[in-house]
Amino acid sequence: MKFTLSWLKDHLDTNATVDQIADKLNAIGLEVEGVEDKAKALAPYKIAHVVSAVQHPNADRLRVCMVDTGEGEQVQVVCGAPNARAGLKTVFAPPGTYVPGKNITLGIGTIRGVESRGMLCSAAELELSENHDGIIELAEDAPVGMAYAAYAGLADPVVDVAITPNRADCTAVRGIARDLAAAELGDLKPETIATIAGRYASPIGVRLDFADGEPKACPAFYGRYVRGVKNGPSPEWLQQRLRAVGLRPINALVDITNFMSLDRARPLHVFDADKLTGGIHARMGRAGESFVALDGKTYAVDERMCVIADDAGVLGLGGIMGGEASGCSEETTNVFIECAWFEPLKIAETGRRLGIVSDARYRFERGVDPAFLGPGMELATQMVLDLCGGEPSEVVIAGEAPQTDRVIAFPVSEVKRLTGLDVHWIEMKHILDRLGFSVVAREDVFRVAPPSWRADVHGKADIVEEITRIWGLDKVVNTPIAPLGTVNAKVLTTAQIRRSRAKRMLAVRGMLEAVTWSFVSKEFATLFGGGAPALALANPIASDLSDMRPSVLPGLITAAQRNADRGNGDVALFEVGQVFLGDRPRDQRQVAGGVRRGTAVMTGAGRHWSGAAPAVSWADAKADAVAVLEALGAPVDKLQIARNAPAWFHPGRSGVFQLGPQNVLAAFGELHPAIMEALDVSGPMVAFEINLDAVPEPKARPTRTKGKLAISELMPLARDFAFVVEEAVEVEKILKAARGADKALVDNVSVFDIYRGTGVAEGKKSVALEVTLQPVEKTLTDEEIEAVGAKIVAAVTKATGATLRG
Repeated sequence: MKFTLSWLKDHLDTNATVDQIADKLNAIGLEVEGVEDKAKALAPYKIAHVVSAVQHPNADRLRVCMVDTGEGEQVQVVCGAPNARAGLKTVFAPPGTYVPGKNITLGIGTIRGVESRGMLCSAAELELSENHDGIIELAEDAPVGMAYAAYAGLADPVVDVAITPNRADCTAVRGIARDLAAAELGDLKPETIATIAGRYASPIGVRLDFADGEPKACPAFYGRYVRGVKNGPSPEWLQQRLRAVGLRPINALVDITNFMSLDRARPLHVFDADKLTGGIHARMGRAGESFVALDGKTYAVDERMCVIADDAGVLGLGGIMGGEASGCSEETTNVFIECAWFEPLKIAETGRRLGIVSDARYRFERGVDPAFLGPGMELATQMVLDLCGGEPSEVVIAGEAPQTDRVIAFPVSEVKRLTGLDVHWIEMKHILDRLGFSVVAREDVFRVAPPSWRADVHGKADIVEEITRIWGLDKVVNTPIAPLGTVNAKVLTTAQIRRSRAKRMLAVRGMLEAVTWSFVSKEFATLFGGGAPALALANPIASDLSDMRPSVLPGLITAAQRNADRGNGDVALFEVGQVFLGDRPRDQRQVAGGVRRGTAVMTGAGRHWSGAAPAVSWADAKADAVAVLEALGAPVDKLQIARNAPAWFHPGRSGVFQLGPQNVLAAFGELHPAIMEALDVSGPMVAFEINLDAVPEPKARPTRTKGKLAISELMPLARDFAFVVEEAVEVEKILKAARGADKALVDNVSVFDIYRGTGVAEGKKSVALEVTLQPVEKTLTDEEIEAVGAKIVAAVTKATGATLRG
């Protein structure tokens, strides 16, 4: 939000300097991003008189000018502007002056053999406009030697304030003046807005055309017809103000609407009434409709957008931008002024979907004062009459502005409780009064009614904030937190520890961390087990980010593919973040997921003289998952592997780690070909996803010291077993049975061979195990070893129906 010092003083009676104003704005929570003082920047530039201008002896397009700068002796300047001539009053820059439009500092130079001491300047060189066709031409009575900035009215500092989304009132110069007045940097100038009597009934009517069930995006619409206007350039004071804040003057009617938007945060639109067909109405758009906006672009509208239309079609997007077809020009003689109120959320949604950023949208999506519809119409009408003439009609109204009346019971003790400030209740009332609040004051409890322009004030804490920022945040005393006496040994939560350990382990394994959107498209959410209506966003920032993600894998998979599309096909990415299975707090999960693509195995990717890296496989994803689970303290030796991986994994090259069927910790494997086709990605690609919340807490030890190292002094021994089982039998069942055959002696069980072929019946497979026995108390005899072997065979046979291979 930009404004000039003189503009502010139209509303604020103050003698404060621009520096004092900037300091006070920062103190009351309106951050000043910068102050542009053209008087300082243009201080060296003076008004000069070209006494003579003769042809350069060595250049056809240059002239040698003798210039009177008002300092006595004339100065010789070589100038190439086509309008440089004797008798011209223009702008002169002496040597040593910085020229912003050319980014140079002038010196005494020689041009084609002729000395030049300075420069005659164009408006473009001073960055006052884009006109660089010639040097600036001033009036004949312009005083020679006077500072150009003072003569041209550029000695007016411009203040740029960053407005937070809740302070819609401060998108107006008057709103900022009100805050400064409340902070006692001046007095807010009173105003009386006169009602302008209509002289005839408006020939154009307005209506709200919203069907039952449609959102009422425009609850109130005011309009007024003015006939016989004379449009043209706006007066110089108005043009200067608009230029100072970065707006280009267009014509008086358009400049009036821009001025009202900045001065009062009241966006308006003025239609050329002769270009309208029938009445004007606000309604929701219809599929297939489009219009050419004032920015020259064509926009398609739909049923989710509020439009302003006449009987012939769409005129513009309500609260965002008008249409080119009904815009005002110098030929306009009859106008229709629109002053409406639009639903902020609907404005924000439409603006985001179409990518339109306008001053009107900026204010409407923050919330324009609904009580200023009538006064805003009167002020705009008066400006039109003052600058363009004409005869006004009566105001036509459709709908009713939203009611903003609310009363907040405010205990004055809340200020002390929340901020520690000792503010007398009379001072509190004084601050609130100056901010425009209505206050019924008692010593203990106020009854406070926020003004209509402060839609952001809803409760006691908001009122405390208003009092505190005006009273002075610098008066809040720094109070150290009282010592707790003891320091909690565990600073981080379990979730924080797990997140950190998972990230560190995956980084150690050569994977790169990615941060992807927490939103995915409806299609991707459905593919990965989501897509429930409860998880659809009410106001998505993009059509392909419409749902909360049920898994981190869609984002990682598409990120890996984007890398591949740019020549980095061997990539390993991981992410630790939140996924959403429902709209309740307990449906949110913290997961660690990762993908490997191409040859991005842990030992190194790509080609090498010693041997090319292999393509990634499900075993790589399994190893990643095991490494993370082990780092988190999960009982890896007790984990069960099952085939029931989610549907987005390859059914024959995937699995899950679980501690029983009800507690699945992780899933891993190759991606299903159908999923890869749906996501438009290419492989090979493997992935894993770990539910960090499902990992059980490690058993707490009574002390922080490690237990005694238990190593048997007796030699371990290994025995091999080959079992023939049905093809459908999972190897995990065989391993589990063998481990449980004798828990005291069986130390480890591993698979070293799986065979299908000659000697094994069709439909069956041979699984060879190596079982390590670890004696504890004494060396085992042959009979004891045989007994353990019999237990293992019996246990496996019972669990799987296996037979010992001969």
